[in-house]
Amino acid sequence: MRILTESMLRAAKLAENTKQYNVASGVFVTPLAREYLRDRGIELINGAKGAGMPATPIEERGGQTYVDAATGAGYAAKPERMTHLRGNLLVPKTHPRIAFRGKLDTLQGEIILAQTEACAEGQSALLADLGEVLDLTRQLMGAEVTGRDIEPVHLLGYNACELRLVSHQIQEHFGMAHPVPHYSMGRLAARLNLLRAQARETELAAERAFAATERDDILLALNRLSSAIYILLCRLLAGQYGR
Repeated sequence: MRILTESMLRAAKLAENTKQYNVASGVFVTPLAREYLRDRGIELINGAKGAGMPATPIEERGGQTYVDAATGAGYAAKPERMTHLRGNLLVPKTHPRIAFRGKLDTLQGEIILAQTEACAEGQSALLADLGEVLDLTRQLMGAEVTGRDIEPVHLLGYNACELRLVSHQIQEHFGMAHPVPHYSMGRLAARLNLLRAQARETELAAERAFAATERDDILLALNRLSSAIYILLCRLLAGQYGR
């Protein structure tokens, strides 16, 4: 299953007179991508209607309706202590993959909270950049649940290699030293610094969830995600978002 994100639509540079946007059946359209089209009066048509977090229908199979992913034991009803790994495969709620999903879910919530603060402070450009970051976390969630690959990372106008380079060359790109977190930075900068740390925690949870080389695409995306959030912090402190 493929994904259509807001950043992909921005990169497509749709003509001003675009009235409709066709999406093939099976493409997951993120909420921010839908909002991007709606705000521009562009109708989303074809297979995208009703798209949401992909789910696998569970067929009734008696005592084997649900299967323990570790032991192969069957269940007619899902035990409360277990949850879905994928389809009808169940794992304990303490499973590392479920813990990773929880970290990613929390990160999404914190990004949305940062967006509300950016909006309240009139930081529309930062709000849009955080939208790109949120889109990537939603791609990551969908990719982990379904097993599909992540598209090559492209955030804030940078590819994966450029994100790493810029995040290491703060003086060259922002005219300042690497910032040391401090309360005097202000509430919004403090929020971005916390997001950066939470992205790192999410990356560590992914390292624990996946065997070596199992999901290098997710691990790379998470590493660059924290770099992108750090770049947002530096842009803010360097005055590149205005007031």
